[in-house]
This record gives sequence, C-alpha cells and structure tokens, in this order.
Amino acid sequence: MNVKPAFEVPFERSGVLAPGLPILPHGTERHPIPGMGSRAVPVSKGDTITLLDRDGMQPAEMVFFSPDRSSDAAMLGTQGHGRPEGLIATLANGSASGKKVLRALEIAGFDIGKGDAIRAFADGSRPGDMVHFVAESDGLLIVAAPGKAMRPEDNNPPTDIILYIQRSAPGLEKPDVGPPDPLADPLKDFNIQPGNAHSYEVKAGEFIQIVDIRGRECSDFQAFSRRALDQGIEREIDPTTTRSLMGSLYPKPGIFSKYWSVDQEPLIEIVQDTCGRHDTFGLACTARYYEDLGYPGHVNCSDNINKDLDQYGIKPRGGWPAINFFFNTMLDDTNAIGMDDPWSRPGDFVLLRALTDLVCVSTGCPCDIDPANGWNPTDIQVRTYKATEDFKRSYGYRKSAEADVEETKKTAFHDCFARHTRDFVEYNGYWLPNTMTNHGAIAEYWACRDKVAVMDLSPLRKYEVVGPDAEELMQLCVTRNMKKLSVGQVVYTAMCYEHGGMIDDGTVYRLGETNFRWIGGNDTSGLWLQEQALKRNMNVWVRNSTDQLHNIAVQGRHSREILSKIFWTPPQQPTIEELPWFRLSVARVDNVQGTSVVISRTGYSGELGYEIFCHPKDAVEIFDRVWEVGQEYGIAPLGLAALDMLRIEGGLIFAGSEFDDQTDPFEAGIGFTVPLKSKTDDFIGRAAIEERKAHPHRKLVGFEIEGGTVPSPGDCVRVGKAQVGEITSAMKSPILGKVIALGRISVTHAIVGADIEIGQLDGQQKRLKAKIVPFPHFDPTKERVKGMYAEATVPNAAE
Repeated sequence: MNVKPAFEVPFERSGVLAPGLPILPHGTERHPIPGMGSRAVPVSKGDTITLLDRDGMQPAEMVFFSPDRSSDAAMLGTQGHGRPEGLIATLANGSASGKKVLRALEIAGFDIGKGDAIRAFADGSRPGDMVHFVAESDGLLIVAAPGKAMRPEDNNPPTDIILYIQRSAPGLEKPDVGPPDPLADPLKDFNIQPGNAHSYEVKAGEFIQIVDIRGRECSDFQAFSRRALDQGIEREIDPTTTRSLMGSLYPKPGIFSKYWSVDQEPLIEIVQDTCGRHDTFGLACTARYYEDLGYPGHVNCSDNINKDLDQYGIKPRGGWPAINFFFNTMLDDTNAIGMDDPWSRPGDFVLLRALTDLVCVSTGCPCDIDPANGWNPTDIQVRTYKATEDFKRSYGYRKSAEADVEETKKTAFHDCFARHTRDFVEYNGYWLPNTMTNHGAIAEYWACRDKVAVMDLSPLRKYEVVGPDAEELMQLCVTRNMKKLSVGQVVYTAMCYEHGGMIDDGTVYRLGETNFRWIGGNDTSGLWLQEQALKRNMNVWVRNSTDQLHNIAVQGRHSREILSKIFWTPPQQPTIEELPWFRLSVARVDNVQGTSVVISRTGYSGELGYEIFCHPKDAVEIFDRVWEVGQEYGIAPLGLAALDMLRIEGGLIFAGSEFDDQTDPFEAGIGFTVPLKSKTDDFIGRAAIEERKAHPHRKLVGFEIEGGTVPSPGDCVRVGKAQVGEITSAMKSPILGKVIALGRISVTHAIVGADIEIGQLDGQQKRLKAKIVPFPHFDPTKERVKGMYAEATVPNAAE
C-alpha cells in the first residue's frame, strides 16, 4: 500500500521555526540510502519499516536476515522475489556505503546470495510514495537503491531512498540524542557536559573531532605546544595571529586552514567542518561577563579551563582567548560585536589535525542567559583518532536548510586538474581549481582569449525533467518559451519566485519531446521544480543527475578544431563543425563504439566554446583526449579566478553578485530571457515581472573606472552624497587595459556616458571617478562566441 504520511516536521517553538533541527516522532529513526548505495540496520520484532521514494522511479530492494541466518520475505509480511540481484550488484559497485554493509554481513555471517529479495517501487513510483512492512522477528535489514551509470543522453539517474524505522518498544521516556558514530576507531572518546572543561594530550599528526551532539551548543577550544610547555613557556593558539596569517575571520579546510601561535608556529589545521560558522574574536565566557549582567557566581568556561589546565602548570587567566567553535558572532556597521544562535545542527563537527604534540582543552559552554547556546546548553563529544587515518578535506554542504549534510566532493575531473595545481577552493559542495601552478590567472585568461582553455564545470546542478507534463512544468517555471524549444536545442533562461526575484539562471536542454534537462548553479532551482510539480500534481518526474553527469568546458578559438578531431556523431546528429550556438549533439569518442558524451555549444567565457558532459567513470578518458589533441593548439587549464575575469568582461552574470532573490531578470541585465510578448502563457513570477518592468527602479550597467584601483563588490555608487547604486563585480581587464565593473544603479542615473563616482571607506571620504558605459565591455556583438574572430582586435599577451 502506498501512503504519504508526514514523518518529519521542523522544530518550532513560540512561532520560531528551525528547519535545520527536524523533529521525528518518538521512537522513529531516519536512514538515507544514496542512489546506487545500501544500508544495514538491526531491527526488532514489531518494528515498522517504511521506505520513501523521495524523487520517484527509484527501485528499492531489501533482504531480511533472522538471527539463525535464514532469510524469508514472510518475516516482513510479504512475498519474496528470489535472489536479490539488484542488492548484490549494488554491493559489488565499490561504493562507500556498500563496503560498510559487506563488513556488517561478514561479521554476522550472513550470505547475501541466499537472501530472499523484497522489491519495492518497481513500476514507476511517484515522488513521495511510501511502502510499509512490519518485522515479525528480530534480525538485520539490508536495503539498497539499485541503479546503473546513466549515459549522458539518458534521463534515468539513480536517486535516494529514505528508510524509516518506527521502533515498537522505544521506551517510555524519549532518550537523549546521542553522538553520531565515530569517523574511525577513536583513541579517546569522551563527553563534556555543559559547565565543564576537559584537557587532553594529542600527538603530532593525530586528529581531534569536536561534535555538537544536539546542535546549537558552543565549545571553547585551546591548544598548547607540548614542546614549549616542557620548556616552561606557554605558547597556545593566538586568534589575532591566526586571523592575520590566514586573511580571514577563521581558518577553513583547504590551503588557509591553520591556527597559529603568537610565535607564528602552526599548531592545528582544520580538516573538516560541517558547520562553517565559528568565532575567533571573543574570549571564552568569563565570570566578569556574567557578573556584569547580574549573575554573580555563574559557572563559566574560563574558570573551568583554569581548573583543568592547572595540572599542566599553566597559569590561570581572567578570560581565555579561545577558538569558540559553533559560537555565532558578527560585526555590525558600528563595529559592535553581536551574537545569535549557533548555526550548528545535531551531529555537526569540526575535525582538526595536530601539527605538533599538543595539550588541548575543550569545554561545554554553560551560557543560558543569551542566544550563545540557543538558550539551552547541551553536551559536546570529543574524539581523537590515529595519525594514519585518511580523512579528506571537506566542508559541510546542504542542498537546503532541511537537507542532510554532505561532504565536499571531488569532481570526476579533479585528479586531472590536480596535475596542474594544488590550489583548490570549495564551490557549492565541490572542490574546484582556483589558479594553476606555473600559470596564474592572467596566463590562463590569455590562453582562453588567444588559444584554448579547459575548465571544470561539474558542480553545475543537473536535474532530469521527464514525463507527459515535462514541457508544462518547464513552461511554468522558467521565463523562456519552452514550446519553441526543439529537440536538440539549448536555451539560456531565468527561473523566478512569485515576486519576480530570481531563483537561478541556467540552461534548458531538450533531449526529447518529454525529456528536458535543467542545468543551473544551485540545488534550489532543482528543488523548486520538484516542489512545483508536486504542488500542482503534475505527471512529471524531476530527478537529480548532478553526480551522473560531470562536465568540462573547452573554450577558445581552437575549441572546434580540437573537438572535431576527437568526437564522432551519428548521421542523425550534427557534427562538431555543424553544431550551431546553443545546440547539442550526442557524440562518441572516435567511432560508434566509443564512450558516449553530450556536447553543447555553450560556455561562460565570451569565446567560441563547448561543454562536454560524460559519466564520471569516463572523465579521465575524456580529459586526456582533449588534453592530448589540444597540445597542438597550446591548450591550458583554467581555474575559477581566470573564469571570473572572462565572464565579467563578457557581461555574464553570477549568482550572489549580479542577481539574488530580490533581483528580477531585467534588473540583472538578462531581460532578453523574458519574452513577455511572444510567450503568452503564464509562468511563475510573470505578473510581478510585468509590473517591475513597467516601473523599473534599478538597472545593471557597465562602468569604466579611472586609475588602477579596482572597487570591491558592494562598494556604493554615488551622485554627490546620495547613494544611487552598488558595484556587483569588478576587475582590471587585461585585454582592454582598464578597470571595469558591473553594477546596479537607479534608472534615473543609468545613462550611458554619464560621469559617476564609486565610494570607498565610508563611501564619502574616498571616491573613484567612473563613467557609465554599455556592457558587455568586450565583444558586445558576440562575434567571438559565434567563431568570427578579428585577428587585429586581439593583442598578443606578450606585448
């Protein structure tokens, strides 16, 4: 029976919603199973087992083993389907989740080949469909979300299954939330209750994990050089030195990841961080802080640190400078330091690595008189791990406030670009190259302008939209007219909320009459498509294929020549030479037997260019062929820093800069994506956009700035003392030899040729003289994108 009960609701108290703190019914557990992944969960007699097909069309397969090692579907009250071929194939695909399940099976002595398969969602399930089973005995449940690698021209990505277990005997009292499973076998594993501190020693290379068990709880941390202490010298993490050397408020995983002493010795580096919001300004809470607020004698972290560090002969202090993990502080316009509830969710953690032998101390903050701990102090878990553990650098990424945290991923092309650089930065949940060793942003830029460059664009979000109502859904959710989009055609468009503010910009690929692919910059747009399809009860499926389609862009005047030497296209598809702007072709490497790809004549550089989409397993092959053939043409790798330069010159907008959810497409400079006259159908945001177009307030314009000072995004644009706009992006253009910028400005002053000033410092004391100019600043007629290069207009990079 398929039903759709509500299991999870956001935490709410007195009108305050906290979607990041979901509430499950008492005795209910939630276990996500990734597409092509699996999970093993012990169950007890009477437990209710529920499977949720979140996105639809994702088969699930289960096997239940009783303690006597027998497997019979009847123990879950249903009929079996024989040998669990889907589950066996899933366990054999080498996934991380499969390795854990195989280990559990080995320990229990269960033979998966003798399992009695139970299958669900085999006949085209709808998004949100659920099935229920009840365990008739104790046992071990194995669940898989089987799937195969998706070919680039297909629309069938494996997606997640959510397993819920409703325990039949959860106990009369709701148990405390416990810490998540350790990342590996811990060396130390201890709990710190609020109002306590605990010191511990860590050897060089070992890891420290600090876990916020229930969320919204701060933990002060300090680390001392053991070597210095042995010499009678106290040398601990100095927050001021750390901020100065790292160039940020606090270190983050990546290159700028270290915490330093006042002697500029690195003591600790941060390896993983699932929260991303901490403090290095304030002291650990002190007796004076509570006394000044009228709470004399209140337990505090600084006194607790003093007591626990006394065993090491460390002198007490009235207030300890510390790294205040999960403490949410901010500076306002008056330079006052404020605070609010922490951003951490249950199970969030930071993972540190000791760079020398250390004496560390961690606290559970007892503050219950302000938002520092969400008004409810809870406990902290600290674990240490061996130096030999292989923990990858990672930020925590969530597709939405309610979504499960995900580690930063490497794209399938990561190792190819790692041959050329170690400078990777986190971008929307993935590591992307920023600049290339022995190149640099300027050299990479000129390679794209003069010759050809290759870049990794795999983090672009891909969502497959299929079904009888696919065209209707896309027509409703994007501003372009999908009824005019031919199979094999690509169109650039905006996606908006009801009030006209932009969710995202992106491209729509039409792969068939009822098959569309949305490619955008963030998951919000894909989730919006899912929400609208469900809300309107449309006969359509929207499924995330981001991790089934990774892509590189080959951009520059020689891109067509390179790709035409590599890819074969069937007779019904256009060849690379025939492929026009904003069209796609299904192609293969070398011949009809070669690796399958989808190639579109699109890009983000302002140059002739193409994007190549392939399954991750084929990425290295594709990159190596492009790189090999590209040597003749001087191909170079290109990172994010150079890409930003190219797109600003080309007038190409970027989320968070030229647009956000308060900016409509006309204000963002892409009014051409809203054909209000030729698209007569309604779409989400149409009424608001029509009103905003009729009464515009702001306009995106180009600026040329005198001198060599490059303004920063957010700098004010002024006429006299009045602020009339702001800078969104700026750069010193190598090819134009001048400082240029994009910015939003009041339509009253958005006059090409008008003189204007850009304010810095407080906006009044320093002004940059500028002139409003048309944009794009470079190649405004798009001749280069069309492949029509005028040699005389391109200066040599060496001149």
